[in-house]
Amino acid sequence: MNGIERVKCGNGNVFLVSNGDIAVLVDTCRTPYRAMILEKCKTKNVRLIVLTHGHVDHIQNAAFLSKELNVPIAMHRDDYELTKDNCAEPVFAHSLLGKIIIRLSQKSFETDVIEPFEPIFLANGDSLSEYGITATVVGLPGHTKGSIGVKVGDTDIIVGDALMNIVNPSKSPLYGDRAVMEQSAAKISALGDVTVHFGHGKSVKNRKW
Repeated sequence: MNGIERVKCGNGNVFLVSNGDIAVLVDTCRTPYRAMILEKCKTKNVRLIVLTHGHVDHIQNAAFLSKELNVPIAMHRDDYELTKDNCAEPVFAHSLLGKIIIRLSQKSFETDVIEPFEPIFLANGDSLSEYGITATVVGLPGHTKGSIGVKVGDTDIIVGDALMNIVNPSKSPLYGDRAVMEQSAAKISALGDVTVHFGHGKSVKNRKW
């Protein structure tokens, strides 16, 4: 039986998806939260770190946690360049909220240090069963080219920043490609009665996004 534990890290989240003592960590947040995340991980047998996309607030602790837990890191190939340069892919917004988030994020995209790592690559439809959990990778591009989600069983999906719940649950207010982001939001809507877990904000029941 899969379980999902949300670990709140400031305005971001990481998730431990577990099957008994076996677990996969989804996203890693920023440096100030690494000790807390590591302690949470030590309560489980973590076998993999999955990154929903390449922005610094989701990957800054990836290399550290990978070394401490002796586990691989996995992400979509299309976001690998972002791990080296968070400005490698431009980000846009049309709403006031999105423009504020971009302004606040831009400095960290330019200056925050991301320790290098070499991931294995995931694609839409890949199963995570070899790592001990019943979960499938779902391609959710648009926020970034290689954004992915993790669908856990038939009941939950972790969406990274394909959707956000900052002021209220919504489609992502910032994106690399708005049209593709809209398609990914519709893809999540089509999953029906599942719980949606965001990279930012509290989890909610799925709806038409």
